[in-house]
Amino acid sequence: MQSAVIKRSIVFDRRKTSVSLEDEFWMGLREIAEGRNETLCHLISNINKDRQFANLSSALRLFVLRHYTDQFHQLPKTGSHPNHSVDLSH
Repeated sequence: MQSAVIKRSIVFDRRKTSVSLEDEFWMGLREIAEGRNETLCHLISNINKDRQFANLSSALRLFVLRHYTDQFHQLPKTGSHPNHSVDLSH
């Protein structure tokens, strides 16, 4: 089985580097950048400036995870969501 991790070359802050990310994390970064009306390179540059880890790929994954976790915690707490209900009667 092949890994879903893809190495991508990116340029930000006038330097070229590469990151290894799964497609889902890359798409998440693109979606977040679009939602903020900024370029993907600008978003990655800001994440890079604020990162506390040596590995940029890990910092990008954690950023995406935190972004969507924060969105989840901001949802109204109104019991079970109709699309996520589970029938346990069987």
